Amino acid sequence: MEYRTVEKESCDEFIEKRSRFIGYVKPVTTAQEAVDFINKIKSKHWDATHNVYAYILRDGQTQRYSDDGEPQGTAGIPVLDVLKKEKLTDCVVVATRYFGGILLGGGGLVRAYSHTAKIAVDAGNIITMRLCKVLRVICDYNFYGRLNSLIPESGGSVVDSQFADNVTVDFIMPVDVFPSFDAKLVDMSFGKYKCEEIGEKFLKI
Repeated sequence: MEYRTVEKESCDEFIEKRSRFIGYVKPVTTAQEAVDFINKIKSKHWDATHNVYAYILRDGQTQRYSDDGEPQGTAGIPVLDVLKKEKLTDCVVVATRYFGGILLGGGGLVRAYSHTAKIAVDAGNIITMRLCKVLRVICDYNFYGRLNSLIPESGGSVVDSQFADNVTVDFIMPVDVFPSFDAKLVDMSFGKYKCEEIGEKFLKI
């Protein structure tokens, strides 16, 4: 299981026929987080002509957008379409416009808002999040070296190692490759060691 989102809050801007377009993006996980971010940008740019937005959430497959006074279909939907085209979720984009006195027309607005959303998500750095198991293996010092090699070879990464009478290794492993790793671990240790599952979470890959 995996999904695409943006890594960080970011922004970028450009000028089109004297209109200034500023695109903001932020990773969010709830509608409230998205609304809070939209309101923050609206407060920051209270004097802007329009503050258009769109967001998509994994939670309930939610999709929302607003033209904020632009002609229907020329602003919010183009921003939402960029998120869909990039296959992004759990993120919000706000496209702020300061009108420069020259009308862009319907097609010009669609292009301008699409571009605003695109430069914003590019600035936010698109990443893939994959569902991973958080795991622990407690082994002796003789086996530790082999385990420490097996984890990255199998697509996982070590989070923490603690050295006492035995070695306790905490690591993460994508859910889809865990079964083959687990089989290799049992095989290599002749059934002596097995993974303790601590939990699951989505992590950047």
